[in-house]
Amino acid sequence: MASLNVNINSLKLKNPVMTASGTFGYGLEFADFVPLDELGGIIVKGTTLEHREGNDYPRMAETPSGMLNCVGLQNKGVDYFVEHIYPQIKDIDTNMIVNVSGHSADSYAACAEKIDCLERIPAIEVNISCPNVKDGGMAFGVTCEGAASVVKAVRAKYHKTMIVKLSPNVTDVAEIARACEAEGADSISLINTLMGMAVDIEKRQPMLSIRTGGLSGPAVKPVALRMVYDVYHAVKIPVVGLGGISSARDAIEFMMCGATAIEIGTANFIDPAITKKVKDGINDWLDAHHIADVHDIIGCI
Repeated sequence: MASLNVNINSLKLKNPVMTASGTFGYGLEFADFVPLDELGGIIVKGTTLEHREGNDYPRMAETPSGMLNCVGLQNKGVDYFVEHIYPQIKDIDTNMIVNVSGHSADSYAACAEKIDCLERIPAIEVNISCPNVKDGGMAFGVTCEGAASVVKAVRAKYHKTMIVKLSPNVTDVAEIARACEAEGADSISLINTLMGMAVDIEKRQPMLSIRTGGLSGPAVKPVALRMVYDVYHAVKIPVVGLGGISSARDAIEFMMCGATAIEIGTANFIDPAITKKVKDGINDWLDAHHIADVHDIIGCI
């Protein structure tokens, strides 16, 4: 049995396997399939300051080796989370992490501040792929200035571990990672979904209600690996890798590229027990290769 413990700043993980926001609900939905206390962490679905209905249907489309979604951060708002969801999940014996989204730097910070008070939530993941309403709808995470503005605002109000989730829809992801690190990010997670589109040729229209959506699944893994590698070599803070992971081999590839921990997303829809299988598979691979500690493979290439 290899040592699988890893740390993200002061956040201690039993193992490197976490769940990606929006693919695992609040964890409770998967309790019949996975022993939740065996996971390194659960990143719950995106939470915003206000209630959001999300986009109109249809908002999912299957694609070769992946899927598109434009769900649009549907949630009941942070106050509802604090009052109704938190009491149900606070005693789950793993790191419960809240994914925070917003439409302005101030709304991100206000949402994070409310979560800062919750004793059993040790970290947040800040999704900077959201559109900046004040700046014509351009996503915060596509410029250094936009990314830095959100991280700076959240850091002023949030005092525990802050993971910042980067968009891949950029020219130089390493530059944006450095901007986030400079403003106080404790860790970088990547990649969020790639912007894509699918067409119904019989109806002669897009398959998604708002035309475009985020592409996830195995199709994005090569892009994600390259970006994780680039960011690992650009920053000094821990990197969390995600994008198309559906096996222990995939997870090990990300760790060799520099990821301290990984997140599993779309694969949860295909196999709700995949997280445990990946965790066990990492251990089996390490044992088979006579590696006593998972740290020995992090960033080894």
